[in-house]
Amino acid sequence: MTSETISSVEDRIAAAQHPDNAARNSLVINLLLASAFVVMLNETIMNVAIPTIRDAFGTTPSAAQWLATAFLLTMAVVIPISGFLLQRFSTRTIFMLALSLFSAGTALAIFAPSLEMLVFCRVVQASGTAVMMPLLMTTVMTLVPPQNRGRMMGNISVVMSLAPAAGPVVGGLIISYLPWHYIFILVLPIALIALTVGARRMVNVTEPHKASLDVLSVILSAFAFGGLVYGLSGLGTVDASADQTTTWIALGVGVVAMIVFIWRQISLQRKGSPLLDLRTFKSYNFTVANVMFVIGMASMFGSLNLLPYYLQNVLKLEPVYIGLILLPGGLWMAMLGPFVGRLYDKFGPKPLIIPAMIVISAVLWAMTLLGTATWWPLILVGYLIMCTGFSFLFGPLFTLSLGAVKPDLYSHASALLGSIQQVAGAAGVALLIAVMASRAQALGGIDNVEALASGIRMAFLIGAIISLAAVVTTFFIRKPDPVPQGDWGGGH
Repeated sequence: MTSETISSVEDRIAAAQHPDNAARNSLVINLLLASAFVVMLNETIMNVAIPTIRDAFGTTPSAAQWLATAFLLTMAVVIPISGFLLQRFSTRTIFMLALSLFSAGTALAIFAPSLEMLVFCRVVQASGTAVMMPLLMTTVMTLVPPQNRGRMMGNISVVMSLAPAAGPVVGGLIISYLPWHYIFILVLPIALIALTVGARRMVNVTEPHKASLDVLSVILSAFAFGGLVYGLSGLGTVDASADQTTTWIALGVGVVAMIVFIWRQISLQRKGSPLLDLRTFKSYNFTVANVMFVIGMASMFGSLNLLPYYLQNVLKLEPVYIGLILLPGGLWMAMLGPFVGRLYDKFGPKPLIIPAMIVISAVLWAMTLLGTATWWPLILVGYLIMCTGFSFLFGPLFTLSLGAVKPDLYSHASALLGSIQQVAGAAGVALLIAVMASRAQALGGIDNVEALASGIRMAFLIGAIISLAAVVTTFFIRKPDPVPQGDWGGGH
């Protein structure tokens, strides 16, 4: 991108952040926040309903699991393309496209006559969901001046915390008292309201420009991110007897495709038209933040999958009670979000991120002591403490990483963050579940409560050891530059 083009991008962003546009900017961001809440709620509301839907269609557990797998794969494939979409099309166009796809998939799912059709509907839903978070992040970075971004990212963290936490509880209540179709029946009106309000009130706050799409990069991206997420998700199964041949093939294809994809992006950067511009990693803080994202997301998603499994299969609690035990963590994170954002604007990232990662690591170490008779209120307290750490970690990390890149790279940085989040989450789940299952099988099988508890302790031990690397990484974070330098020399 030429210096003239970069200058024009910076001028447009300065104009968008002008105080005269404050009311318009607030409306746009609030619409995006509400819409992001709906699509993220949908992402987790389905998980508890899969066994019920499996029984309704009379299909196998592995077939029904595609309701979750297909959603994850679609997210992994579409998010890398979102960087191009955000450059090529206006805010309003992308918003309407994303919510229209999500609403269409939700409406069709209500009447799905077969599991295959329902999986297709989930793919349509995920296509809209995948674009929403990068759109929100890029828009916030464009509209909000640097001194206020912490507070705004705090508001975003409310959505990112509350929606996934509320999803399983809402889904569990629906499944307990209503047919599974109501999962979509109840979500659809909310999505349509957001779509209608957006059609009337959403305005364009970014100026699209001509951007070429490299088809080979799109294909490589699909195989790279899709293969990695599918392969890692397949490894994260508690069924040790399952044939893992396809899983390992997918993982191998993903690794090879990722290597070729990275080489392709570096080659295209000389022409100024990569699908994902890896020059974002020239920013020191963006690179360090992403190292922490990989470790943090892996530990969070891994823990969030292990804890319900432990509560249900070791402590023998009912699913509805498990949801109620885990819900306070999401609510607490949502409450802390705006407070953490204000602290970020006042004190910067290091005073928040360093203690947060130490707290998370300490809780992971404490979870290595879980047994077959651990008092569940202790788990609730530990989980709340861990969620406190996540609140002080992820909001500041998002603000730090996106604020460290030049304005013309916001869309690429948002897409990269989303892609890394998907792969890191899948890797964390795969690693901890695989360790748990392997240890449990060696001691007597996952049906043996003592063996399963030992496997879970071992998995948390691995997670705790890995978290120490994130603790060390926090000390390498630098004070953000008022103006992003885009290289490793700035920001001391």
